[in-house]
Amino acid sequence: MLTLFRPKTILKDLIPENYIDIHSHLLPGIDDGAQTIEDTLSLVTAVKKLGFEQCITTPHIMKNVWDNTRVNIETTLSATAKDLKVKNNGIPMKAAAEYLLDANFVTLFQNEPLLVLKDNYVLVEVSYINAPLQLYDILFELQVAGYKPIMAHPERYSFYHHNFEEYLKLKHSGCLFQINLLSTIGYYGNEVAKTAEKLLKKGMIDFVGSDVHHQNHVNGFSKRILIKDTLPLKEAIEQNQFFRF
Repeated sequence: MLTLFRPKTILKDLIPENYIDIHSHLLPGIDDGAQTIEDTLSLVTAVKKLGFEQCITTPHIMKNVWDNTRVNIETTLSATAKDLKVKNNGIPMKAAAEYLLDANFVTLFQNEPLLVLKDNYVLVEVSYINAPLQLYDILFELQVAGYKPIMAHPERYSFYHHNFEEYLKLKHSGCLFQINLLSTIGYYGNEVAKTAEKLLKKGMIDFVGSDVHHQNHVNGFSKRILIKDTLPLKEAIEQNQFFRF
């Protein structure tokens, strides 16, 4: 009977000391993440304490919202690395991007190389309002171009919560799934947490990401997770080792 009252796991206790993060917004001033180098320094210091050994930071590329390019992201990364070195702080960091799946994205990857997590693995997302009508055409063309799509935080797309077959369809179309760690504590709401648990239970989550933007996200790692079976989550965390650089 005592097991019924066993306390739930705190999220940060699941983070190994060699954790490789593949989704964050740590570069200053280029999207809705860190706004200043001081923000970046604070966040990097915080995630290092959590056990992050390496970070692949992923600024948004979203036309007419965050018009980032390969050049300005790589330039910002280089300047940030120098600033962190001067301050004698930081962890190994490289930059990829989080691309919005829309018609503009098709034009982009058909005309220039994408910023990838590793090899040909590219992090993508859809609008939180609805997926594009041409979603599966975009995914097909992306793979024809030689890329492997990793769908960022699929558990957060509420339009799929009561249409679970779409998650299966995405997987069958070649998408890998990256869950947000904060989804497991209910940071984005209970429905997101429930969907995250269901995806984990069905073995559909390939990788995880912090998606850290600011200090409130870091604080979330001190909260207790809501999911009951932590084994699939631990396995997904371990699979991030694939992206070690």
